[in-house]
Amino acid sequence: MQGPLLSVLVWLPIGAGVVVLLLGERNIVAARWVALLATIATLLLSLPLVAHFDTSTSALQFVENVPWIPRFNANYALGLDGISLPLVVLTAFITIPVVIAAWTVIEVRAAQYFAAFLIMEGLMIGVFSATDALLFYFFWEAMLIPMFLIIGIWGGPRRVYATIKFFLYTFLGSVFMLAALIYMYVKAGDYSIASFQALPLTLLEQRWIFVAFLMAFAVKVPMWPVHTWLPDAHVEAPTGGSVILAAIMLKMGGYGFLRFSLPIAPDACRELEMLVITLSLIAVVYIGFVALVQQDMKKLIAYSSIAHMGFVTLGAFLVYDIVRNTGSVQGAGMGLDGAMVQMVSHGLVSGALFLCVGVLYDRMHSRQIADYGGVINTMPIFAAFMVLFCLANTGLPGTSGFVGEFLVIIAAFKASFWYSLLAAVTLVLGAAYTLWLVKRVVFGPIGNDRVAALQDLNGREFIVLAALAIAVLLLGVWPAPLLKIMQPSIHHLVDQAIATKIPL
Repeated sequence: MQGPLLSVLVWLPIGAGVVVLLLGERNIVAARWVALLATIATLLLSLPLVAHFDTSTSALQFVENVPWIPRFNANYALGLDGISLPLVVLTAFITIPVVIAAWTVIEVRAAQYFAAFLIMEGLMIGVFSATDALLFYFFWEAMLIPMFLIIGIWGGPRRVYATIKFFLYTFLGSVFMLAALIYMYVKAGDYSIASFQALPLTLLEQRWIFVAFLMAFAVKVPMWPVHTWLPDAHVEAPTGGSVILAAIMLKMGGYGFLRFSLPIAPDACRELEMLVITLSLIAVVYIGFVALVQQDMKKLIAYSSIAHMGFVTLGAFLVYDIVRNTGSVQGAGMGLDGAMVQMVSHGLVSGALFLCVGVLYDRMHSRQIADYGGVINTMPIFAAFMVLFCLANTGLPGTSGFVGEFLVIIAAFKASFWYSLLAAVTLVLGAAYTLWLVKRVVFGPIGNDRVAALQDLNGREFIVLAALAIAVLLLGVWPAPLLKIMQPSIHHLVDQAIATKIPL
């Protein structure tokens, strides 16, 4: 399939965002419809990518490559493989509920709100589809600007503190990545990610490059101990901001490890794998205990996200122990399979949970768990959706949450019994804090008069949550199509990760 389809996916939402800005508040009805139609068109245009994707090869597909900055040998280069395609489709899918959910809720500068999300959607698709490192960095950094504005303008009382903390953490981490990219450009002569992956590097060079990437990607995931910006950003962000932050932006850290760290610095990854595995297990276990004591629903789900993303980084770096213990590369990709499925699943489940909190907040203007109780009595349809998404968050079989965590735990068992034991602890902790949230908010007698006056889901909210519920159940029951798309690229990544790049 030829043609600049990836460019259309990147620039269509950005162009629509500019149109929405120009329409402004005076034409807010038209602005809303332009935003919705643009997001739907982006999703529809992403479907041919799936339909025409060749699942028998790990080679880049739908490739576009034109000179961008000739002096620096930087190209406007886009392409997809089995690792980036699912994340592009997830981005296109998740932005639609965000626009629908904000349809009448955002009353101040609504056109600018929709425009920010549209522009951010295009930039995020650019991150996942860029095959030139300088272009990747451009999209990676540019995407911070609309999110900075979304939290800073439409956020809660402490939004300025949250935005500055979010921006400083993510920006400072990225500076180290830029230094590593420039160093490799000087050695390779161009910014092609494929050139970087083929570049022979000494172990010392790889260590420095690995640390630089770790600084950038660990903040984005976020890994313990650089996770503290996330709960603040989630609590202060409007509902749509929390959804995009959890569902898409955190995945960029995991994607960065798979696209850059493992194939570019495999020897350093092998040497320093215990560092990442230890940080991942701390996130999985310690953050689970932190989530147990939260009184704010958004904070609880934010900490839950950190624990679940710990599975992604754990799965990604198990490859070396599995090869070492089994003596074969067969099964070494299982942790990477689990990491990828977990990223897609967490995007759906966490996005849905933040939308559920948004539904309650729109009615009660409170996120405190203590202010609720017995919501099922007045909002039975909403309660059914919330319980489903909470069960998916605990990793219930039949939901998407089970597939990724199961694959990572099996891979962890192949690597080390103790890894799998600690990773399995999060299933108990996840069930504890999630079901305790359900018990206190959804079930029991009606908590107060405000809960007694609640109205169940309207048509707009029902469509949003139903679409996400279908996706969560479909991926949970039938993950085979996603695994089929990923596996050639995952196998190729395993080969890259276990091959030495130290020059002889």
